[in-house]
Amino acid sequence: MTTKPRGLYLHIPFCVKKCNYCDFASFKDSDCIWREKYIDTLCHEIGMYADKGISIDTIFFGGGTPSLLTVGEFSRIVDKIRETFVILPNTEFTIEANPKTITEEKLRPFMSLGVNRLSIGLQSIHENEQKTLGRIHNYDDFLVTYHMARRLGMKNINVDLMYGIPDQTMESFGKTLESVIALEPEHMSLYGLILEEGTPLYNSRETLNFPTEDDECEMYYLATDMMRKMGYIHYEISNYAKGGYQSRHNLKYWHADEYIGVGLAAHSYYSGVRYGNSCDAGEYLAGDYAKYDMGETLDTDSLAYEYVMLHLRLADGFDFSEYRERFGRDFRQGREEILLKMEKNGLLTMENNRISLTERGFYVSNNILTELL
Repeated sequence: MTTKPRGLYLHIPFCVKKCNYCDFASFKDSDCIWREKYIDTLCHEIGMYADKGISIDTIFFGGGTPSLLTVGEFSRIVDKIRETFVILPNTEFTIEANPKTITEEKLRPFMSLGVNRLSIGLQSIHENEQKTLGRIHNYDDFLVTYHMARRLGMKNINVDLMYGIPDQTMESFGKTLESVIALEPEHMSLYGLILEEGTPLYNSRETLNFPTEDDECEMYYLATDMMRKMGYIHYEISNYAKGGYQSRHNLKYWHADEYIGVGLAAHSYYSGVRYGNSCDAGEYLAGDYAKYDMGETLDTDSLAYEYVMLHLRLADGFDFSEYRERFGRDFRQGREEILLKMEKNGLLTMENNRISLTERGFYVSNNILTELL
């Protein structure tokens, strides 16, 4: 069993409204008559890990919209975390927030309870693009939230942006990037819009004007170029950070370190076993989360596959020697020809006994991993 500190993820499924592209386990808050019951159940699940001496050094409230929690609800959950786990000094404590859902009267006590990293969902500065996505805020709302957080002393802010939005152009996307970079957030996450089956955006896809694949590719490269010039490190396929501000919690996922997830649809990797909670609110509230619906102990081949898949998302890639030590085999054996071809085509580099993807490789990483694995 690992003695390394774990990360802790908590899923808060409440939203003012569900966005048009979202297929996460989230619900319109006004419909959640079971909200109090959910907080009770979440705290009970946290308590299941008591008396195990588990230390944690990252906490992440995700959702949903965790910033919809009241100060009382948030305080109760944090108290339960403190009762259950050993929270190490300098723990990274993130909460996701949408503009218009968090005020100074709320953020100030959140920070006093330990929150030291704020992740704000913006997506775009343009109102027409926000409306298409079904967001409830505009750019002015975002600016109010951002500057309020700075005024209160928040020194670690992430901003989420999106490309591939219907009617989005290179010009409009470039303006979004330029405006947000000028604010100098410590971290930026950039996601390509994915049409998830069953969502409103998916159902209306035939009537919408999406950017072409070539346009999306150019948007991706525009972002990497602009952020690099402004000193951001492109440390993971979708993530950019100033030096020292990489997301420590998310790095646990990409490094295949252990973490605990609590709440509806949350996933965990704990004591060598991966498992996930039910995605059904009724089952979760009934306590059926305790019987985890996908528990599996990974064998060596599965661990090796996962190691490569996760590490190649990172700019650092992985070390061939470490791979051999972990799995007793040379990653290059049997892949010599395809690796050399990809290196020649500028998709990856193999230097100093390490393999890593290039910027070009990042954009087509799914195709690369399919060929390599």
